[in-house]
Order: sequence, then C-alpha cells, then structure tokens
Amino acid sequence: MDSLSDILSNKDFAMPDEATAIKSYVAKTYALDVSVTVTANEIIVSSTSAGLISSLRLNSPALQKAANTAKKIRFRIG
Repeated sequence: MDSLSDILSNKDFAMPDEATAIKSYVAKTYALDVSVTVTANEIIVSSTSAGLISSLRLNSPALQKAANTAKKIRFRIG
C-alpha cells in the first residue's frame, strides 16, 4: 500500500497549457488577472470584474485560438 507522500510525489501539479495561455493572453491584452480551471470538457475563466468577463465573452474565439483548444470556454463573474 502506498503512503500519501508517495502518491503526491508522483502527481504532476503543473498548470495545464491552456490555462497558462489564457492567463498570459488576458494579462497581455487587458493587464488583469483571471482564474482558470481546466476540466476534461471545458475551460472555466473566472474574474471579479464583470466588464472583463463581458469583453472576454465577445473575444472567446480569440481565447480559443490563443489556448489552441476546441474545449468549450465558460465565463464566471465572482
């Protein structure tokens, strides 16, 4: 039986490439930070700024292109 430290030492805690690409796109374009969660089927982009999320919704094709993904991008305010 493996110990908890053995299991966690083998886990990859690196940020997914899609999340890194979206965060850098938003930082470069809007000079703001967002929270990005990547699941198997979708990418969730969260921010406390409603204006930023509205702008990102309009530019979601550019976000998908920057992240090089075909996953559905969802936006959350809060």
